[in-house]
Amino acid sequence: MTQRDRQRIAAGLTEGLSYAEIARRLDRPTSTIGREIGRNGGPGGYRPEQAHRATERRARRGTPSATGGSRGGTPGAVEDGIIELVVGMGLPKMMARVLIGLWLSEDGRLAVADLARTLQVSPASVSMAVNYLIQQGLIRRERDAGRRRDIYVVDADTWYHSTMISSRQTLKAAAMVKEAAETFGRDTPMGRRLAGGGAFLERIGLDTLESAERWRGLLS
Repeated sequence: MTQRDRQRIAAGLTEGLSYAEIARRLDRPTSTIGREIGRNGGPGGYRPEQAHRATERRARRGTPSATGGSRGGTPGAVEDGIIELVVGMGLPKMMARVLIGLWLSEDGRLAVADLARTLQVSPASVSMAVNYLIQQGLIRRERDAGRRRDIYVVDADTWYHSTMISSRQTLKAAAMVKEAAETFGRDTPMGRRLAGGGAFLERIGLDTLESAERWRGLLS
């Protein structure tokens, strides 16, 4: 995409045009326009010069392929590959799309309306996804008082908070399993299985908490 294309995108946003209309005028897929705007500040913060410089920096660094092997591939293919990976790890598809949309935006800060336009989905779907992601510690909410709206943010520290939440959930599960072992009796086959599983989960949870604290500095 040329700098002139990006200037036309900015002009279209100023006119209040839809992503589809901007894409039609540039003879580009709507998804391409959505990704371009989403990863460069969203419709409210898109700046063509900054977007162009950011793209040049990414090109100089090289863009890893979706498989994580050789360099190359299009940003769209990389994004799709990451979403598929996250879905494979258990995150629902819409939640994965919203999370990766935030991760690949320029500042990691977008409103529901921005995400809805970028992803071409309803605001209600985005709202459901961000609430889930907040509960998991994967993103956080900030209030944009000037524009009377919530902004959803993903930054380096969300890795830490998400890991801590997951570890605490593991420890909670460990306690429940160990309690069940006592209920059924540790001398029974079921009790022995439950006791072993509880001890395993407890050790994993504690080790992960300790490791997260030890290596948190890598995120700064």
